[in-house]
Amino acid sequence: MKTIVFGAGGWGIALSMVAFEHGHDVTLWSFSEEEIASLRKHNENRQRLPGISLPDGIHLTNDLEPAREADYIILAVPSFAIRDTARRLRDYLRADTVIINAGKGLEDGSLKRFSEVLGEELPNNKNVVLSGPSHAEEVARRIFTSVTVSGADLEVAERVQKTFSLPRFRLYVNPDIIGVELGGALKNVIALAAGIVDGLDMGDNTKAALMTRGLAEIARLGIAVGARESTFAGLSGMGDLMVTCGSMHSRNRRAGILIGQGTPIEQTLARVGTVEGYWAARAAWELSCRYKVDMPLVRQCYRICYEGLDPHTAVKELFERPLCYEVEYSWIK
Repeated sequence: MKTIVFGAGGWGIALSMVAFEHGHDVTLWSFSEEEIASLRKHNENRQRLPGISLPDGIHLTNDLEPAREADYIILAVPSFAIRDTARRLRDYLRADTVIINAGKGLEDGSLKRFSEVLGEELPNNKNVVLSGPSHAEEVARRIFTSVTVSGADLEVAERVQKTFSLPRFRLYVNPDIIGVELGGALKNVIALAAGIVDGLDMGDNTKAALMTRGLAEIARLGIAVGARESTFAGLSGMGDLMVTCGSMHSRNRRAGILIGQGTPIEQTLARVGTVEGYWAARAAWELSCRYKVDMPLVRQCYRICYEGLDPHTAVKELFERPLCYEVEYSWIK
């Protein structure tokens, strides 16, 4: 199998190592010539995955030509680059090449899920999404990890499951691609909020409440859009939310901590790098307005990021809302 991983950051490197360990002929691609030159010189990404050496045999390139022979393309680029990367690939792919999107988010402006974006840009190719609790730092260190793969064509999803699963990297198939994608995108917003709570030093009680009610908001919107309720109790819902809200590997959480401590948004983004929760906060809020779904946590996170709302005030307003019942739906119907 020939697999090309687009994106030479931490997640791209970790997934290239998974494919290589499975016996694939692996090529790692980056838009940046400087990044590829650095990888060739140091045999590691010193910024994103320091101390993790690339296995001998993984090819490095800035060239799109190898995509012509690819059986699988893994997209591990930032969410804002997915459409542009797909457009670049359009004239290079065979019809039987499968696209595996490992990015989590919603397209800014259109609010489309990335399976929809890929369907528009690469209509002749089947695509699936990979999601779930999976820090690149741990996958690259061969720590046991379970994730979910989903797609419109379940036979393709099952093929990806068999082709990429390892004893240390277990894939489950989930037929609910809407829920899988929304869970992966929206948990970034809640993780940013969880980091803000940590930065405010508000304690475990507040953070547990935020995570639980955040998951309720994710499920509420997901169901309105057409997702299955049970998906949000799984790896791409509760699982991904837990790992992202609780770990310092999470850039969303780290960014939230800085914001909670008073660091301006612009400085936070410059220090942390790509913070998907920042972009997802606006998309999630706009999507909630489109579907008329009440998402107070997402709204406050949006206001902090884009309207300058003070984080202390944001939390205070959340706790002063009118009282209500907790049970809005059952997890499993």
